[in-house]
This record gives sequence, structure tokens and C-alpha cells, in this order.
Amino acid sequence: MSEQVIDLVQYFQDLIGTREEAKNEAYKYFNDNIRALPKTESGDWDIASGEFSNSDVDAFRHAYVSGIYTQKYQELTANLLGQLNEILGDLIRQQPAEQKNMDLWNNKVGRSHGNLTNSSKDLANSLKKELTSGGLITTADQEEDSRIYEDFLIKPVRVIKESETGRNIRFLDVLSNRKMTRQQFVSKINSGEYPGYTVAMINNLETPVSKSDSNFGNNLG
Repeated sequence: MSEQVIDLVQYFQDLIGTREEAKNEAYKYFNDNIRALPKTESGDWDIASGEFSNSDVDAFRHAYVSGIYTQKYQELTANLLGQLNEILGDLIRQQPAEQKNMDLWNNKVGRSHGNLTNSSKDLANSLKKELTSGGLITTADQEEDSRIYEDFLIKPVRVIKESETGRNIRFLDVLSNRKMTRQQFVSKINSGEYPGYTVAMINNLETPVSKSDSNFGNNLG
């Protein structure tokens, strides 16, 4: 095995190790400084209890892990890893869009605090203040918290088919692998599911278009 391959394998092992270590640190800090978390009889965190999913615990963990990644591997890598993790969630367990939105939002908050702190302790303390002040999304219920994550590194929607006249008629959500017709995409835009896009009347036909701003993630590829 070449040295380059060995180095790459070691790099990914380090990424996984960092993630697992940071998760445990997040849970311990939350338990010691915010509120007690349930444990199993063996003393492990009781992940199956429901306390750790779509909650303040979940929000803090995502932000903390993302912040640690930022401190150790820089913000771009942390962002890419966070978004890839959500893509895997879409593909493996078909996670709801609201849950993905919550995770991506909290990852971004974590990256910003990772850039502003120099140690895991300072990061955790800073994120505790963020949690207390309402800066993290702590529920996947968008009726309770309607904030939307928009700063995609990867374009969330691209065109996969055009008509003979050049009109976009089939679309793919690359984060969920969901294919949509023009009518389906229009409906989801109107319902607020894709805030980076809008609907325009082109030749008397409702047509999905990117919003006119500089956000790369809003562009149709």
C-alpha cells in the first residue's frame, strides 16, 4: 500500500475519531453544565430515550462537533463534512427536510464559534450561551421555529431535463435524491420548502427560478 493511500486512510480515521470524541464531549458538557441526560444501566448515554434527537441536546451536539472540526480542520472541511453527513442521512434513512434544516443551521453556528474560540472548553461555553439566547434551532417543527438554512456549499437543486425549447422541466434535489417535475418543484417552492428559489411566470407558465442574489446555493445547475 502506497504512503499516499496510508495517509488518506489515516486522515479519515482521524476524522471519525474526532467526531466520536467530540460527540461524547458535547454530551458530557451538556450533562454537567446544562441539564442531566439519561443513561443506561451500564452508564452509557441512553440514545434510545428520545432526549438526544431533534432537541436542545441534538442542537448542541451538532454545533459542538462542527466547531471542533473547524478548530482542527478549518471551516471549509467542517462545512463539507457536515453537508455530506446530511446527504448520507437522506440516502440511508430518508430524514425529513425539517430535521436536515435544523442540523445544517446548528452546524453553521458551530463553525462560527469554532472560528472565534481556541479550545474545546471555550467553544462549549460559547455554545452554551448561544443555546440559552436562542441562537440554535432546537426543534424540527418549523411551526415552532421557522428559520431556514440557505448557505449551501452544494447546490441543493439542479436541472436534469429540459424541453426541446430549453425550458427546465425535471429537477433533482441532490441532498435528498428526490426527482421533481416542474409542477412539483413549483408547489414545494410555494410551500416554503426551497427558500432560495422563487416562481416566475414565463410564457404564462409557472416556472422555478433562482432568486437574484449572490448565494451560490440558490443557483439551478
